[in-house]
Amino acid sequence: MDNLTQSETGALQRKSLEAARYFRDFCEQHHLLSYFCGGCCIGAIRHRGFVPWDDDVDFFMPRGDYETLKAIWNREADTSRYVCVCSGPDLVDHNLFLTIRDVNTTFIKPYQQDLDIPHGVVLDILPLDGCPDSRFRRRIQKFWALVYSIYCAQLVPENHGGATALAGRLLLGAVPSRRLRYRIWRFAERQMTRYPIADCSKVTELCSGPHYMQNEYPAEWFRTSAEKEFEGEPFRLPAGYDSYLRMVFGDYMCLPPEEQRVAPHEALFMDLNHSYLEYKGKYYCRKEDLSK
Repeated sequence: MDNLTQSETGALQRKSLEAARYFRDFCEQHHLLSYFCGGCCIGAIRHRGFVPWDDDVDFFMPRGDYETLKAIWNREADTSRYVCVCSGPDLVDHNLFLTIRDVNTTFIKPYQQDLDIPHGVVLDILPLDGCPDSRFRRRIQKFWALVYSIYCAQLVPENHGGATALAGRLLLGAVPSRRLRYRIWRFAERQMTRYPIADCSKVTELCSGPHYMQNEYPAEWFRTSAEKEFEGEPFRLPAGYDSYLRMVFGDYMCLPPEEQRVAPHEALFMDLNHSYLEYKGKYYCRKEDLSK
């Protein structure tokens, strides 16, 4: 599938907004702190809605709220429409964070086409973790975060430099067992998340990949939220959204060059009106892919 057309992107955004609205209301009902990050955070300020070429929705959650969400979703949410997908001992989705997926739709990403998972329109839910002040402890935290990233995603991180890719190949090659990989990533996860946000002056993104785990933000930017208009509705942003966006994206109010105004993610196949279940064996879990 080629890059989405403007019409297709608009339709995907409308479907994503339905999921975002449900997730927002769920979090408010259960007193969980969540807020837009990345593209939707920029969109709320610069466009009062989606960045016109953006094709996904990302939320931040402090680790404590994130773990509560994971624990209660299957019990409290409408799982006939929205399911929570998170890698575990019996499932790997090549992500480092949990996702909320609309099971009445189809959105198949190339790197997941061999996986038997709910391939619906997705919300990415990214945890924020405490960042230790000690430089030594911070280096150890990033080491465990890299171990976690490799064994949880179970993919070689090809786009993060030769050294990181080599480390990924060596670590995955040394441990071919899925069960053992799970035990290692759970151990690494416990080590990297041992610093409660309440005890730290800074927070970081340990589950957003090797690049973003380098970022360190003042914790006060994320302790509370600010309500802003997004597509005509109120959504929450981190209280320090301007400082966060300037640190990560620079002058985010300035539009990028026109050639860069394209959807950042690829879709192998999309159908917003029918469930992914109708396409098993055709666009995902195909016999020719699984036999490789």
